[in-house]
Amino acid sequence: MSKLTKNQKIAASKVEAGKSYSLDEASKLLKEITFTKFDASVDIDIRLGVDPRKANQMVRGTVSLPHGIGKEVRVLALCTPDKEAEAQEAGADYVGLDEYINKIKSGWTDIDVIITMPSVMGKIGALGRVLGPRGLMPNPKSGTVTNDLGAAIKEVKAGKIDFKVDKAGIIHTSVGKISFEPKQIRENAKEFIDTVVRLKPASAKGTYIKSIYLSTSMSAGIKIDPKSVVSVVE
Repeated sequence: MSKLTKNQKIAASKVEAGKSYSLDEASKLLKEITFTKFDASVDIDIRLGVDPRKANQMVRGTVSLPHGIGKEVRVLALCTPDKEAEAQEAGADYVGLDEYINKIKSGWTDIDVIITMPSVMGKIGALGRVLGPRGLMPNPKSGTVTNDLGAAIKEVKAGKIDFKVDKAGIIHTSVGKISFEPKQIRENAKEFIDTVVRLKPASAKGTYIKSIYLSTSMSAGIKIDPKSVVSVVE
């Protein structure tokens, strides 16, 4: 069995095994147990009491985090020529249509979000095999297929993210960076949790929020007591 490093020992001494912490406590503690030299992402994992195999229990939505996610989001706007100026003014990093469709077909996916228009989805549908596995396929439910390109791009740039439950019933996403103040981490995480709670399917029975963990890309997970988040109700 390998020995724990000095930092791992410090982290282990601060996080009590099996204990559930309040969101406020966890937000502060996370900064104390993260020792990376880079600005690690703050991740949240929520296990839900749903069966994602059933269409009426799929949990999917969007949320605008009050403090953003702490990184520059690269946006590709796939649009018709008459919408290009609007997309550029709103801050899209790449704007166009056919040339980018061809680039994606060739394997280019150096972007974080694609926003497009309903009228061109026929062309984009063929990209599903490339974009789907990477979570980049535009979807009306996430607000990435819209005629109001400018507003959608500005929201994404300001910290709007989309999410959905995976096959195991878990929602995983980043809600900031470890360089954030504890209050910013807490407020971002709470906004995300509140949004997930509001999306509880009517067909979901029993406990909806089964567990919540807060972590960074290089730290142990800290278990959150759902009752510490005021808005969480079953």
